[in-house]
Amino acid sequence: QVRKHMSRLPALDPQTRTLLLCGLPNVGKSSFMNKITRANVDVQPYAFTTKSLFVGHCDYRYLRWQVIDTPGILDHSLEDRNTIEMQAITALAHLTCSVLYFVDISEECGYTLESQVSLFQSIQPLFANKELIVVINKIDAQPYETLEPTKKKMIEDMVEKCSSKCTLLQMSNISEEGVSKVKNTACDLLLASRVDARVAGNKVNHVMNRLQVFQPTPRDNAVREAFIPDSVQRRQEVEAAARNDADDDDDAIQNKKKRLGPKRTSNLGYAPTVSDDNDDNDNDDDDDMGANFRSARDLMWQNGGPGVWAPDYREDYDLKEDEWKFDAIPEIVNGKNVSDYIDPDIDARLEKLEREEEQLAAEAAAANMEHDESDLDSEEEAAVTAIRERKTIFKKESHTNDSSNKPVRARSIRHRPQDKHDEAVLTNDTIKNKMDNLGVDTTLMRGRLTERGRKRSRSLSRSKLAQADEDMQDAAAAEAEEGGTTTKAQKRQARAKSREAHSRARSHSRTREPSEMGLKDDKTLKRVEKLAKVEGQVQWSRGHAHGEGDHRKTVHLIKWMNTGKKRMGTHYCR
Repeated sequence: QVRKHMSRLPALDPQTRTLLLCGLPNVGKSSFMNKITRANVDVQPYAFTTKSLFVGHCDYRYLRWQVIDTPGILDHSLEDRNTIEMQAITALAHLTCSVLYFVDISEECGYTLESQVSLFQSIQPLFANKELIVVINKIDAQPYETLEPTKKKMIEDMVEKCSSKCTLLQMSNISEEGVSKVKNTACDLLLASRVDARVAGNKVNHVMNRLQVFQPTPRDNAVREAFIPDSVQRRQEVEAAARNDADDDDDAIQNKKKRLGPKRTSNLGYAPTVSDDNDDNDNDDDDDMGANFRSARDLMWQNGGPGVWAPDYREDYDLKEDEWKFDAIPEIVNGKNVSDYIDPDIDARLEKLEREEEQLAAEAAAANMEHDESDLDSEEEAAVTAIRERKTIFKKESHTNDSSNKPVRARSIRHRPQDKHDEAVLTNDTIKNKMDNLGVDTTLMRGRLTERGRKRSRSLSRSKLAQADEDMQDAAAAEAEEGGTTTKAQKRQARAKSREAHSRARSHSRTREPSEMGLKDDKTLKRVEKLAKVEGQVQWSRGHAHGEGDHRKTVHLIKWMNTGKKRMGTHYCR
């Protein structure tokens, strides 16, 4: 349990720069931590949302700072505090840090200002030797200036009576007013205290012995004044004149500042410009030209920025006459202007062409009406129309009854009724009527339909079968008497013939005769069957032996029973 509890504890570095947030529940500690660090602590409108220490990190002055959010502390004795509150008390007691005590002056946290001051006084001994900052939070809901005088006096007395150095700051997490100031002040105070602690220690003496500070001494009594170049003085005069000129508007001043750019102490490494002093004999005309010059970039920003205004590049055209620069450029085709091809009577010709098109369309419609006339009378046309409609209906029914996506029914039950509610498509009467209309005699056809196939019955009765069996046995016995001997083979042959006759009587399929199979006699048939059986076994053994379904067990020797030393003249194994 101790190992699990320690694994859940945050990784605190007691030696690094640390900001510790403490106070009653719901005063804004977790919200402040989310503002200044990359941590994501849960913030809810009920007490003890934070039940353990949460660590976040922020940067200030190129240094990494550790920020610790502690659970809320209630105002009661130390013995009555639970494990959650004791985490904050332990952090205050053992960490060297800058403490931020949050006070909710709006009292939206559910605790009065008197209880918050009482808690501060009860845990004040834990603030010893630490930089303390009292943060007045939620000034967006209750400004500190409009706070009741008694409550304001209570907070000021709490800060003044504090034994350690205490700083009072105001902030709001909602409007983010004063958040950066609180963070910067806490970091500066902790950084200064850490530097003072190191200077007061003994380690500084060893470092100071290795440091040497040199103070330069004058080499002569000459007075060396500051030297300001003439170009810089002229720039300053231009800027002063621009500021004093009341007629210049703000845009002109901004453009001049953009043109002049940042001040530079030397012109070395810069390309010469019209405003630089390239010659001692520069006159005022050059200065005026530099002051009134506006680049295309300045004009672009003055007229709306990129994408809104672009310089007119026609000013840079090199033409015979400058007046031609901004003329509209004509479209030239084959050395002539497009306007030369425009016909002044184009509108009249277009109207004439449209009238001709309308006339041709009317003539085509009249020709189609003439071709549509038929030689049929009204009755024949009605018959043709009915035939066409009937043909369309047949096509639709064919598409509807298409069985391409339906199961194919067996021919024996096709077009026959399925139950008493289903009317059959093809019945005896329907077939007879259709065939009579075609002039076909249906007498034999109706007889075949009523038979429903051939009968399947026994060709011989049981008594006849028994009689045939006895006749076969008598014939076999007579043959044996003629030979003089009756062997087991002859008896077996007689029984086989009896079984064959019996099976043939039961309408079982029998084997074909050797002559039907292309063989000479029964002897040749047996030989062929034997060869086929042997060849099949060989083929199977060649291609399928030792497979997964082959349960063939080969004889193999067990290694541990047949290796090692054995006694002379025996196979006894050890």
